Amino acid sequence: MNRSRRLLGLTVAGLIAGGLAISLILFNIGSGTAGPLGAPGLAASAFRDGALAEPIAEESCTLTDGTQTTCYRITVTGTPTDTTIGPFCPETTSTTAADSGIWLDGSNIYDADGKFILDLSTIYGDAQWRLYDESGKVNVTDSKESFQGAARPDVLDAYKYHCVEGRFEWTNTGAAVPISILVPVTPVLAPSPVTTQGADLGVTINGLVIAASAPVQDILRAYTIAAFDDCGGHFNPIEGYHLHAFTDCKGTAYDESIDDPNAETKLIGYAMDGVAVFAPLAHDTTIELDECNGRTTEKDGYHYYAQSPELNKVVKCFKGLTAVDPTREQQGPPGGGPGGSGPSGLVLPSLAASAGLIGTLAVARMVRKQRR
Repeated sequence: MNRSRRLLGLTVAGLIAGGLAISLILFNIGSGTAGPLGAPGLAASAFRDGALAEPIAEESCTLTDGTQTTCYRITVTGTPTDTTIGPFCPETTSTTAADSGIWLDGSNIYDADGKFILDLSTIYGDAQWRLYDESGKVNVTDSKESFQGAARPDVLDAYKYHCVEGRFEWTNTGAAVPISILVPVTPVLAPSPVTTQGADLGVTINGLVIAASAPVQDILRAYTIAAFDDCGGHFNPIEGYHLHAFTDCKGTAYDESIDDPNAETKLIGYAMDGVAVFAPLAHDTTIELDECNGRTTEKDGYHYYAQSPELNKVVKCFKGLTAVDPTREQQGPPGGGPGGSGPSGLVLPSLAASAGLIGTLAVARMVRKQRR
């Protein structure tokens, strides 16, 4: 009986030790020890007239380290206020760049004209690339059925070997899709830069969501080209028209349009951590940027620069903490790093496991003492 009581006491002690470990870890997560980022934060006045589906509002929120703070709720309309959408795909192998959009694959940016369609087998080293018929007419998605059959991770066989383009009426809602994001009012420095792959990256001041990188390899694997317009945007069935690159609507000529590669560029939007995003710098700029393509200036504080269009990723990484948005499905990054986000992601199970291990070790140590 005494031995059973001792074992019960040891088990309880182990559980208490584990519980204390969890409490200490959670205290550290939510202690708000992160410092300011030096970014001024979002300015509602920066958004163009008509860019917002509803006024920007403040609400209580939790950052990915557990810090309780205040965030802005921003809902953009999903349609640009000051630019024209399209064109995307060339109609024939003779269509010029003026009547078609662009293609960017993470390494290069191309005019998606008729010549590009003819050159695909050379560009990607595969003779199977043939997106046109004997007359030179390009296979282009021209209905809701073909668009939705091609604009999906597992492209339907009937819509492979197509240039994919969409319209608002072909999306799931049949109209522009308002997108809502939550950003901290005061940007907070993260312990280390956070990847931006896998979820929306921010919003533009003219009403669009800045999407994560387009899944170029999946698109190419199906022998499709999901053409972008000269502004760096295109459609998918879920988010409608969205941005993957910033070109100032100059397409492949963006870099050529920059007179001074060391001049400050203009504000184009805000990232999910509340930091301002400016237009890309020229390839030959001598301005030094940090690991997230950002820098601090006296006039604008800390801000990012959109990456070069061909890289297929506007915001390189987040220097600041992002908010846990209860209205959006958490997709790991950008919630706080690989595997999940703060208290609402996959961190707690690993913390609980660690705490359980601590408790087990505590029991083991007590058992050894008892045996002695």
